[in-house]
Amino acid sequence: MGKIKLGVIFGGMSTENEVSVVSANSILNNLDEEKYKIYPVYIGKEGNWWKYKKQDNIELGVEIENKEIIKNEISYLKQLDVVFPVLHGLYGEDGTIQGLFELSKIPYVGCKVLASSIGMDKAYTKIIFDKAGLNQANYEYIRKYKDKYIYVGKDFKEEILKLEDIANKITKNLTFPMFIKPSNAGSSIGINKAKNLEQLKEYIEIAARFDNKILIEQGINGREVECAVLGNEEVIASCVGEIRPAEEFYSYDAKYKNQESKTEIPANISKELSEEIRKQAIKVFKAIDGKGLSRVDFFIENETNKIYINEINTMPGFTNISMYPKLFEASGISYKELLSKLIELALENKN
Repeated sequence: MGKIKLGVIFGGMSTENEVSVVSANSILNNLDEEKYKIYPVYIGKEGNWWKYKKQDNIELGVEIENKEIIKNEISYLKQLDVVFPVLHGLYGEDGTIQGLFELSKIPYVGCKVLASSIGMDKAYTKIIFDKAGLNQANYEYIRKYKDKYIYVGKDFKEEILKLEDIANKITKNLTFPMFIKPSNAGSSIGINKAKNLEQLKEYIEIAARFDNKILIEQGINGREVECAVLGNEEVIASCVGEIRPAEEFYSYDAKYKNQESKTEIPANISKELSEEIRKQAIKVFKAIDGKGLSRVDFFIENETNKIYINEINTMPGFTNISMYPKLFEASGISYKELLSKLIELALENKN
């Protein structure tokens, strides 16, 4: 039997293009070349597809070189046996490219169209989590509309308001501090922590630069922990890891640029708490109809040890400092073995 033709697609048109490149470089360095014939594909920020020849020591901000334009993307895809889309954020993790793979009848690593789109949209994951009975922080959902905002009530009734009025309405239901997040952005891009009304208004405007849908969440005074899941129908959960951000919260810079940010694997929590988080991580994954992989993020409230679901990431980072592979490595699955398992799950899950 010949080698499996594996496409590794990365880059993309989202704000997470650079993180995707670093993730892909780690994957390309760890794939079993005896099993796979590897076809690396870089999608530029403008949307062009390129054949890519591997570069060493790729870091954030490094320009992609050694590339050749792909003139017919569909024909190029159809020669492959399976695809690993190492794409974070919009146009890669939100169901759009997954739809292209489905139309082209190409197996691919990770969640399918529905789970990808739900997992990417923070406002709608909240709705699914509510239905699943998962404990989460109180939140408000608004949309940018011309020079105003639309307040979306829990019953989906809408009200068009000025920024000042919408901020005042939010403070009737939530207390400071609050986290303001673009609904469709990853790697903590555009997220800020507001401690007063003026900051709330300022950070709503900042979030609106990244997405017209904005989520405002009640701040939780607690520890940030994460759990990785792997599987299609039979899903396993890794050990639990804890994030110790160098900054006030786990921002983009804290994740990828600040060397003082630390992770603790496994997290220093009780066995009972760890088991409950692992159980909830699998429930979250199944609630969105996940396949392949995800990383599920939680808070543990300091005063009560109560668990709050934060969000699910359907294509987590694979850089050399990323939690997803590190969590499974600590659980007994090496990086190389993890990649092979994900590709096997993709081939098992094809239509």
